[in-house]
Amino acid sequence: MLNSAPSDVSAGSSSQELPQQQQQQPRWFTPRRLLILFCAINMLNYVDRGVIASNGVNGAPGNYTCEVPETCAHGTGIQGDFKLSYFQDGVLSSAFMVGLLVASPVFAEFSKTYNPFRLIGVGLSVWTVATAGCGLSVDFWSITFFRMLVGVGEASFISLAAPYIDDNAPPDQRAAWLSIFYMCIPVGVALGYVFGGLVGSLVNWRAAFLAEACLMLPFAIFGFISHPINMKGISFLWHLYQTLRVEIWAS
Repeated sequence: MLNSAPSDVSAGSSSQELPQQQQQQPRWFTPRRLLILFCAINMLNYVDRGVIASNGVNGAPGNYTCEVPETCAHGTGIQGDFKLSYFQDGVLSSAFMVGLLVASPVFAEFSKTYNPFRLIGVGLSVWTVATAGCGLSVDFWSITFFRMLVGVGEASFISLAAPYIDDNAPPDQRAAWLSIFYMCIPVGVALGYVFGGLVGSLVNWRAAFLAEACLMLPFAIFGFISHPINMKGISFLWHLYQTLRVEIWAS
C-alpha cells in the first residue's frame, strides 16, 4: 500500500505534463502540417538551384572578341549581361556553398539557446533578401555576394528542419517522412529548370529571382508571427552531419 502512492502521484504528474506540452504548441500545428510546410520550403530552396543553372537565367556567353559585327553574339542571361568567363560562371553557381557550410554549424549552435523555429524564420528572411538581391545585382561581384548570402539563409532551414520532422513523425514512419522531405530536392531542381527557362524567356532572368523572393516571403513572415514549435530534444549535430552529406551530394 505504501509503495502504490508514489506511483499514483508520478502517473498523475506525467498525465498533467503531457497536456501542458501540447498547449505550448501553436494551434495550427500537427505533424502532417509541419511536414507539408517544410516540404514546400525545401522545394522552393531547390527551385533556386535549378533557376540559377537554367538556360533562361544563366544564359550563354557572348563573343566579344569578334571583328565582324554581324557575327558577334552578345550573350544571354547572367553570362551575357555580366560578360562572365567560364571560371566566373562556375564560381557563381557554387558560391552559395560558402555561406551554407559556414553558417550551418552556427545555426546549429544557436539552436541550443534560441528556439529553432525562430532561427528558421531568420534564415528564410535572409534567403528572401538575398534572392531579391540576385535579381537586382549589377555585376559579377554583387551577384556572387548575394549567392553566398542565399547559402547563409538556407543553412538555418537545412540544418534545423530535418530534426523537427524526425522529432514529430510517428516512430514507424520517420524514414518515410524524411524520404518525402528529401524527395523535394530533385523535384525542386527540376521545377527550377522549367521555371527559370520559362520566366527567363518570357520576361528576363532578374524576374525569376524576384519571383522566388515573393514566393518565400510569406514563409519568412510566418516564421516570426507563428508561435514557435517546441522540440522534445534530439542531437542537432548528428542531423547537421547527415544533412550536410545530402547537401554536398545534391550539389
